[in-house]
Amino acid sequence: MKRDSKLSIALHILAHLAAAGVRPTVSEELAAHLGTNPVVIRRALARLREAGIVTSVKGHGGGWTVARPAAAISLGEIYAALGERGDLVAAREPEPDGCLLAARVDQVLDGFYAEAEALLRRRLASISLAELAADFGRRHAEWAAGIGREAISDG
Repeated sequence: MKRDSKLSIALHILAHLAAAGVRPTVSEELAAHLGTNPVVIRRALARLREAGIVTSVKGHGGGWTVARPAAAISLGEIYAALGERGDLVAAREPEPDGCLLAARVDQVLDGFYAEAEALLRRRLASISLAELAADFGRRHAEWAAGIGREAISDG
């Protein structure tokens, strides 16, 4: 899956929101974590709000929070809310009409892509936002303690 996908951005945002707990977090703070514009954050969160994954409060002291316990939100639910498909599913150019071989190749590939998409959805459904956030918390603590910084800085 491409690194700049809507899913990747949403999971990064949600890990920060889960870590913040009940404290509302503003788009500008989240944007600083991702090194992007707050508009990108608000666009990503809009679909998640429609799906009941996050809530927002306007005004002083407002911001974004996770709408339910992070343990009750699966990565599969987030994936579905975004309506995104991964890079596993190749975008194809339309085939010339009448080419039986091209039609058969497309049919076979469509089957492979459908299987890969189903596997991806099952795996994402088995991971909770709480698990992702806990892993983030553990890795951040290790990084802050100096463990693993070399691996991160070396790329």
